[in-house]
Amino acid sequence: MRHSRPFLPLRWWIISLLTLGTVLNYLARSTLSVAAPTLTAEFGMTTEQYSWVVLAFQASYTVMQTVAGAVLDALGTRLGFFLFALGWALANMAHAFATGTFSLAFFRGLLGASEAAAIPAGSKTVAEWFPPRERPLASSLFQMGTSAGNMIAPPLVAWCILFWGWQSAFVVTGALSLCWAILWWFGYRRPQDHPRLSDAERAEIAAGQSADEITVKPATRAEVLKSRGFWAIAIPRFLAEPAWQTFNFFIPLYLVAVWKLDLKNIALWAWLPFLAADFGSLAAGLLPSWLIRRGAGLIASRKITMTLGALCMIGPACIGLAGSPGLAIALFCIGGFAHQMLNGALITLCADIFDSRAVGTASGLAGTIAWTGGMAFTFLIGKSADAYGYNPLFVALAALDIVGAIVLWWLLRARRG
Repeated sequence: MRHSRPFLPLRWWIISLLTLGTVLNYLARSTLSVAAPTLTAEFGMTTEQYSWVVLAFQASYTVMQTVAGAVLDALGTRLGFFLFALGWALANMAHAFATGTFSLAFFRGLLGASEAAAIPAGSKTVAEWFPPRERPLASSLFQMGTSAGNMIAPPLVAWCILFWGWQSAFVVTGALSLCWAILWWFGYRRPQDHPRLSDAERAEIAAGQSADEITVKPATRAEVLKSRGFWAIAIPRFLAEPAWQTFNFFIPLYLVAVWKLDLKNIALWAWLPFLAADFGSLAAGLLPSWLIRRGAGLIASRKITMTLGALCMIGPACIGLAGSPGLAIALFCIGGFAHQMLNGALITLCADIFDSRAVGTASGLAGTIAWTGGMAFTFLIGKSADAYGYNPLFVALAALDIVGAIVLWWLLRARRG
């Protein structure tokens, strides 16, 4: 009797589990941005004081991405990501005990330290489970989780605040992450260890990885840091991350400060840029494959995708010209699409360029550099937004991404493909 083939190969179920974890990771971190108008009124915080709370998250996240990547490479993706997921779930729930700016910043720092494993773990999972031709789509799927989490946050968090108080928003979103951590522990194994993986699929994964276009890959931290490919990823991510940090943490405050929207209207509007970001993640997965079928090399397909995303960032640069909150949100939507498109290409490059044993380390190091850029830009927003407004900052975001595209092409100009 013939056994029917599964509806989807196991590797796509694995990436679905990872994507759900990414959704909940970003839901947890986005809870604060939606609750920000409520908390700034509750604790009497200025925009600058709020920016210090955000910086506490960013600083710990920035430092811990390098540590998290090394921990994932040392402990393995299953155990390492499980421990970090437990950490961010409990840290997020602890926000309910905040009594002012200082305690809120402290819990925010704990959350940032534990959430830092998300992108390195995603990159490592993709490298372990997928051959190069499937990595763009796999990366784009877990990247869609970042914007999906942000998209879910406004209605869910606003509902919790309106009916149960602001503390409940952190408890609910943290509890969801706690449930996912248990799912990850029981559901994830490496391909060579997974009892449900068929011999045929295991052979397909191994064959695809052995046929990788780049045959000599940096495998140690020293080799990673000496690699031109690493800096081709890290510098554009440094320049691109400020946009995503701004979208994550400041859209609700912008809508209140500029358009005087209340919490219900924020819940109505603020999720839309992250829906558009999901389509940007999908484009980052589909466009490289389309380009490869038309003769582009593996690396060239990533570079073209990143560059198109950077050019689309001209949209949010025009937010200052918007005559209504609806038009401003539409331009934010272009920005969300653009960022996830270009960032998906950069994250996929990590799995393309580095040995699977070092993907977590490389992704973590690049993430630390990226979040340093995001942290610096948040400091700039805190110092200038109240005095000069948001419009010059939105123009700067587009300029940074275009420079990042130029750097990517320059540093990878001699690489085959």
